[in-house]
Amino acid sequence: MEHQDRQRLSQPLALGRLALANRLAVAPMTRVSASAQGLPTPRMADYYRSFAAGGFGLVITEGLYTDTDHAQGYLFQPGLADAAQQQAWRGIVAGVRAQGARMVAQLMHAGALSQGNPHRAGTVGPSAVQPVGRQMPFYRGSGAYPVPRAMAQQEIAQAVQGFALAARRAQQAGFDGVEIHGANGYLLDQFLSEGSNLREDGYGGPLAGRLRLIGEVVRAVRAAVGPDCVVGLRISQAKVNDFTHKWRGGEPEARALFETLGRLPLDYLHTTEHMAWQPAFAAGPSLAALAKRHAGLPVLANGGLHDPVRAAGMLARGEADVVALGRGALAHPDWPRRVAQGLPLQDFDAGLLAPIADLAHADLYRAQQGAAADS
Repeated sequence: MEHQDRQRLSQPLALGRLALANRLAVAPMTRVSASAQGLPTPRMADYYRSFAAGGFGLVITEGLYTDTDHAQGYLFQPGLADAAQQQAWRGIVAGVRAQGARMVAQLMHAGALSQGNPHRAGTVGPSAVQPVGRQMPFYRGSGAYPVPRAMAQQEIAQAVQGFALAARRAQQAGFDGVEIHGANGYLLDQFLSEGSNLREDGYGGPLAGRLRLIGEVVRAVRAAVGPDCVVGLRISQAKVNDFTHKWRGGEPEARALFETLGRLPLDYLHTTEHMAWQPAFAAGPSLAALAKRHAGLPVLANGGLHDPVRAAGMLARGEADVVALGRGALAHPDWPRRVAQGLPLQDFDAGLLAPIADLAHADLYRAQQGAAADS
C-alpha cells in the first residue's frame, strides 16, 4: 500500500464540532449481547474498547432501541430507552474515549422488522404490508415476518419523541453524538420505501411525504441535544430483508433525496451498500458519491471497504470523508494500526457470526479455532 494512501486514512477530520483522530470508523453491527433488559454488559465494554485501542478514530454502536413500545428489534439488543440503560453506557463510553477514540450512539426503531420485543406483542409500520424475506436466525428469528399494524399519527409522534429522548440520554451518558438509523429496512426506511409505505396522509405518497418522518426525527433529535452534539443519519438502498433493493426513481430520486437531507440540521450522512465503491444504480456514481455531491455534508461510506487500497480510494476520489468498517473491524479490531504498520490482513471469518451473532459465540468460536490450530 502506498504511503500516501495510508496518510489519507490517518488524516484528522472534524464532524461538526467533533474532532476525529483519523478517517476510520467502526460501523454499527448488531451483536445481540446485552442483558434481557437491554443493558450493555462488561463483555460489550471490552468489545467496544478493543476497537478504540486498535486505532479507530470513531466507534459507532450497534442499533440501540429508542423506546419500550415497538422500537426493539431483537432479543438481547441493547437500548437507550430508560435511565438504567443510560447509566450502563457511561463506563463503556468512558473506556472508548480513554483510548483516544470518539463514540456515537446509533438510535434505531425496528418497526415492522422487529423479531424479538418483550415489551409489546405484534409489530407496527407505516402500512399493513408484510415485509419481504425471512427473519434472521443469527439474531434468534425464524419464519416469515408478521404483518405489521399501520401506525396512527399519534403513534408516529410518540416514535419521534422516543428518538429525541434516547438522543438526550445518549448525550447524558457521555456519547459524542448520535446517529439516526434511517437505513436497512427499519422503521424510518419503511416510511421512505414505496413498497412498504402505502399511506395516503402526509407521511406517504411522493418522496417529500415519505421523507417527512426522517425530517421530523432529525429536527426533534437536534432540538433535544442542542447545537454542539454531533447528529448523523444512516441511509441505504438495501435492506436486511431485501438485499438487492434499489430506489425506484434511480439517480434523479437519489439527488432529490440527498438535497432534502442536506437541508436538515445534520452533521454527516452515513451511506451503506454491499460494495460501497460500485455504482448506486446500473452505472454512474456510488451512493456515497451521490450523497457527497448533493447533500453538501461529510459522508461516511460503509460496505466492503476492508481492503485498504479500496478504502483510501474512496477518500482520494472525494466520494467519502470517513470509511466505516464492519467485517474488517471484526476480523481485526486493530485494523488501523495494522494498516499503518504494513502488517498483513486476514479475511473475515463468517463463523464468528453463526449460528448466533453474539459475543459469547464469537469467543467460543475463536477458542475452538485456536485449540484446533494448536493440536
